[in-house]
This record gives sequence, C-alpha cells and structure tokens, in this order.
Amino acid sequence: MDRSAEFRRWKAQCLSKADLSRKGSVDEDVVELVQLLNGREQFFTTSSCAGRIILLDRGINGSEVQKQNCCWLLVTHKPCVKDDVIVALKKANGDAILKFEPLVLHVQCRQLQDAQILAVRSTHGLEVPLTHKGKLMVTEEYINFLIKIANQKMEENKKRIERFYNCLQHALEKETISMTSYPKEKIKEKNNSSYTHKKKRNPEKACGKCITEENNKELENDDHDDPGISVTIFPEDY
Repeated sequence: MDRSAEFRRWKAQCLSKADLSRKGSVDEDVVELVQLLNGREQFFTTSSCAGRIILLDRGINGSEVQKQNCCWLLVTHKPCVKDDVIVALKKANGDAILKFEPLVLHVQCRQLQDAQILAVRSTHGLEVPLTHKGKLMVTEEYINFLIKIANQKMEENKKRIERFYNCLQHALEKETISMTSYPKEKIKEKNNSSYTHKKKRNPEKACGKCITEENNKELENDDHDDPGISVTIFPEDY
C-alpha cells in the first residue's frame, strides 16, 4: 500500500471515531474551518476548540493546573457576565484562575509540503489568578474589568478565525490551480525533494513536526488547553 492510500485509511479511521471532548461536538465557530480541512485529501483534524473563557480551581495545594487534578468552575465558548463568574468563584477551595484561550486546531498532514501552508503564530491568551486558598484576592470591580477584557478577546478571536479561514481557503485554491497546471513528474520530484530535505535535517526522527501555538503551554488532551495551530506530518513508518 502506498503512502497516500495509508494516509486515506488513517484519516478515515480517525474521523470515524466518537468525539471525546467535553462538549461532544465541533464548536460552531470552527465548523466550516474543520470541514474545509477534512474535505481535502491531504489533511484531517484530530481536535479543535473555537476559543473559550474558563475558571479553574487548582486546589488547596497550589499545584500546576492539570486536567486530572483541577476543578472546572466555569467554561463558556461565548462572552460571559460577572454574575456567572462570582457565583462560580464561591465554589473555589484553592487557587482559582480566570483564563481566556483562543482557537486551537490540531491537523494531521500527509507530507511536509502540505503542512507548510498552515503556518500560524500569535499570542492572544489571558490568565489571571483570582483566589488563594479559597479567599478572593481581588475586588468585584476588577473581576468585571477582567471579564470585559476576556470578552473583547473572544470577539477578536472570532474575527481571527474568519480571517484564517478566508486566507486558508485562498491558499488551498491557489495550490490546486498550481497543481493542475504543473506537470505531474515535476510535482512528484518537488514533493520527494521537500521530504528528503526534511529528513536530512532531522535524521534521528521518523516524522517531522511543524507546531505553531497561541500560547506556550502543554496541550490538555481532548480539551485543548494549548491554543494555536498544531500540524503533524504523516509518519513514514506508520
């Protein structure tokens, strides 16, 4: 079986699996973006989040926020209001943190050349501690101020998603036109050259990775705590 056939099989297998995210479905604001990528034979998405405002309680030991040992007091993919945050904060027993996390999208790519079209880099997050050992450390006025900032970031994030979709759609259309007007022999030669060059730069790795992120934090599995675009090249030895 050639690499293209293997990638198609892998893609079909992954896309047929159940959505294990907390919501259980793709966020409304990224549905078209996900469909655009999954509709192309050289891509498929493995996880996504359109952006969210969350309130986390790290617990009384003040440990680093991890999926398995923190309490989710509030999560919304839409703008939020102060009253909802105040009510949620009453449940905090440790160090509660208000966060805004922008778009995150993880994409599997058939080869290096396909991944290069998705390069994105930005910083658009927010993370502010509100309580310590269950005690509120800021005023309600400051909380209201933070919520306004988080909501503004949410609106800007939505605009960025739309711009990214339009730019990606244009780039893919341009690539399609280029591919259809370029001799197949030259395309094959160019693809092989790109992949070989990547292997020479990283001979110790079986696959290449091109990862661009909104924030430099570790991904929280299916809940996507690391905003940005993550692109993984189809491994040669899959």
